[in-house]
Amino acid sequence: MRTLRAHRWFALLTMTRVLGAALAIVLLLAHRVTHADPLLAVITAVWTPLSLWTLRRTEDWEWAPAVWAADGLAALGLVLSGGDWRSPFYVFTLTTLVLPATSLPWRAAFAWGLGSSALYGAVAWLTEKLPADTLSNTIRLETLATHLFVPVIVTTTLAYSSLLLDRLRVARSHSERLALQAERQRIAWELHDSAKQRVHAAHLMLSALDADAGDTHNRALLDGALAELRNATADMETSVAELRTPLDGRPVDELLRERADELSRTGVARIDVRGRLPSLPPLVAAHTYRIAAEALTNAVRHAGCTAIEVTLAASPDMIRLTIADDGVGMPAEPRPGGHGLRSMHGRAETIGADLRIGPGPGGHGTSVALALPTPGGSP
Repeated sequence: MRTLRAHRWFALLTMTRVLGAALAIVLLLAHRVTHADPLLAVITAVWTPLSLWTLRRTEDWEWAPAVWAADGLAALGLVLSGGDWRSPFYVFTLTTLVLPATSLPWRAAFAWGLGSSALYGAVAWLTEKLPADTLSNTIRLETLATHLFVPVIVTTTLAYSSLLLDRLRVARSHSERLALQAERQRIAWELHDSAKQRVHAAHLMLSALDADAGDTHNRALLDGALAELRNATADMETSVAELRTPLDGRPVDELLRERADELSRTGVARIDVRGRLPSLPPLVAAHTYRIAAEALTNAVRHAGCTAIEVTLAASPDMIRLTIADDGVGMPAEPRPGGHGLRSMHGRAETIGADLRIGPGPGGHGTSVALALPTPGGSP
């Protein structure tokens, strides 16, 4: 799946191409450039939305060098049709460099810019509008040099900007991962060294009262308290183990498939994971995975189901994750001491996601649906 930085660069292409086409149409209508100015204006007005729509709808074309080259040649054809290299379509031609410059490695993008400049020089020669004294006329030479070197400058600038953004993204991701791991380790230490020890001490003290609990009512209360403490200790040990097991930058869908395999070995339910997710920032990835893992664990432990479907989907604007089972559905009253659902809602709120838990398709079983804006996607 393409990352959504590509979506941003396509947005830049869209904005600049629309502006370039508008400029060309205005110049064609305001000044007589050729004998077919109205026809060229119509072609530009039709070609601009058609090319953008085609590129956006056909992802394989959007990132194919052959399609970039065809797009650039079409723009140069408009320049050539005007009969003058100082063309209203010059800015329009520059927009064909956006995708190559931001998608290719830096050196390849630079070479693409050089090739574009060379082709524009060939078009300038073919239009036969280069006077013989061009090399000796300072103004004409500077104008020609500017037209020839701007493609190289535009391509180099965009390629370098893309490279810097990639490096910043990696550095930010690394920094977030380190901060997240440090915080997780701190919480794990506090749970293990403080809360867990206190719970264990309370369990020992209550166990010491076991012989004196002769009253049936008191004995029932004591047994219930001891059971709750044992469950709390088990939950705490699970939490500590999870906190000390970082995601290490691995894809959320890969981790979910591993978790599904682990839970499937219990033989309680068949778990299918379909779809993939894009790379997520460490904090978002951690909370997304924990929400899904908690939903899977709850389904296996409490739903009485035979099948669990995990569906992953991503668009340029939204990521969706759904866990649906065919079990008994949600209880009318929350289980005593249960904090899993509160934790899931808290995690979803932390990453700005919408979490909905309710009946599954057709009112059967339980469905946990998480929707969050794609990091870097359009609002």
